[in-house]
Amino acid sequence: MAEAPNKKSEGKTKRPSAQKRNLQSEKRRLRNRAYRSQVLTAVRALKDSISQKESAESKKEKLNTIYSLMDKGVKRGVFKANKASRTKSRLSLHAQ
Repeated sequence: MAEAPNKKSEGKTKRPSAQKRNLQSEKRRLRNRAYRSQVLTAVRALKDSISQKESAESKKEKLNTIYSLMDKGVKRGVFKANKASRTKSRLSLHAQ
Protein backbone atom coordinates (compact mmCIF):
# COMPACT_ATOMS: atom_id res chain seq x y z
CA MET A 1 0.00 0.00 0.00
CA ALA A 2 1.48 3.30 -1.09
CA GLU A 3 0.92 6.29 1.11
CA ALA A 4 -0.46 9.50 -0.30
CA PRO A 5 2.10 12.32 -0.36
CA ASN A 6 1.78 14.67 2.55
CA LYS A 7 1.13 18.21 1.36
CA LYS A 8 2.57 19.85 4.48
CA SER A 9 5.99 18.26 4.03
CA GLU A 10 6.35 19.68 0.51
CA GLY A 11 6.30 23.27 1.70
CA LYS A 12 4.73 26.27 0.05
CA THR A 13 5.11 26.91 -3.62
CA LYS A 14 6.39 30.29 -4.67
CA ARG A 15 4.10 32.69 -6.37
CA PRO A 16 4.98 33.69 -9.93
CA SER A 17 5.76 37.24 -8.81
CA ALA A 18 8.25 35.94 -6.23
CA GLN A 19 9.87 33.68 -8.81
CA LYS A 20 10.21 36.58 -11.22
CA ARG A 21 11.70 38.77 -8.49
CA ASN A 22 14.26 36.06 -7.69
CA LEU A 23 15.24 35.78 -11.35
CA GLN A 24 15.60 39.55 -11.66
CA SER A 25 17.66 39.75 -8.47
CA GLU A 26 19.98 36.99 -9.65
CA LYS A 27 20.51 38.67 -13.04
CA ARG A 28 21.21 41.99 -11.36
CA ARG A 29 23.62 40.38 -8.88
CA LEU A 30 25.64 38.75 -11.66
CA ARG A 31 25.71 41.95 -13.72
CA ASN A 32 26.86 43.99 -10.71
CA ARG A 33 29.48 41.40 -9.84
CA ALA A 34 30.91 41.48 -13.36
CA TYR A 35 31.00 45.28 -13.31
CA ARG A 36 32.69 45.33 -9.89
CA SER A 37 35.27 42.87 -11.18
CA GLN A 38 36.00 45.15 -14.14
CA VAL A 39 36.60 48.09 -11.79
CA LEU A 40 38.86 46.06 -9.49
CA THR A 41 40.91 44.92 -12.48
CA ALA A 42 41.38 48.54 -13.54
CA VAL A 43 42.42 49.49 -10.00
CA ARG A 44 44.91 46.63 -9.92
CA ALA A 45 46.37 47.77 -13.24
CA LEU A 46 46.82 51.29 -11.86
CA LYS A 47 48.53 50.01 -8.72
CA ASP A 48 50.85 47.87 -10.83
CA SER A 49 51.80 50.87 -12.96
CA ILE A 50 52.45 52.91 -9.81
CA SER A 51 54.70 50.22 -8.35
CA GLN A 52 56.58 49.86 -11.64
CA LYS A 53 57.02 53.63 -11.80
CA GLU A 54 55.54 54.06 -15.26
CA SER A 55 55.15 57.45 -16.89
CA ALA A 56 52.73 59.99 -15.48
CA GLU A 57 50.79 59.92 -18.74
CA SER A 58 49.95 56.21 -18.46
CA LYS A 59 48.98 56.60 -14.80
CA LYS A 60 46.70 59.50 -15.67
CA GLU A 61 45.08 57.50 -18.47
CA LYS A 62 44.40 54.56 -16.14
CA LEU A 63 43.10 56.90 -13.46
CA ASN A 64 40.67 58.47 -15.95
CA THR A 65 39.45 55.00 -16.89
CA ILE A 66 38.77 54.23 -13.24
CA TYR A 67 36.98 57.55 -12.77
CA SER A 68 34.74 56.77 -15.71
CA LEU A 69 33.97 53.25 -14.52
CA MET A 70 33.21 54.40 -10.98
CA ASP A 71 30.91 57.19 -12.16
CA LYS A 72 29.04 54.80 -14.44
CA GLY A 73 28.80 52.35 -11.55
CA VAL A 74 27.17 55.01 -9.39
CA LYS A 75 24.75 55.83 -12.18
CA ARG A 76 23.80 52.16 -12.56
CA GLY A 77 23.49 51.60 -8.82
CA VAL A 78 26.47 49.25 -8.49
CA PHE A 79 28.34 51.62 -6.15
CA LYS A 80 27.19 54.25 -3.69
CA ALA A 81 28.26 57.82 -4.42
CA ASN A 82 30.41 58.16 -1.30
CA LYS A 83 32.30 54.94 -2.01
CA ALA A 84 33.09 56.12 -5.53
CA SER A 85 34.28 59.51 -4.28
CA ARG A 86 36.41 57.92 -1.58
CA THR A 87 37.97 55.43 -3.98
CA LYS A 88 38.74 58.06 -6.61
CA SER A 89 40.27 60.35 -3.99
CA ARG A 90 42.51 57.66 -2.54
CA LEU A 91 43.67 56.47 -5.93
CA SER A 92 44.49 59.99 -7.07
CA LEU A 93 46.64 60.45 -3.95
CA HIS A 94 48.52 57.21 -4.69
CA ALA A 95 49.03 58.15 -8.32
CA GLN A 96 50.80 61.43 -7.51
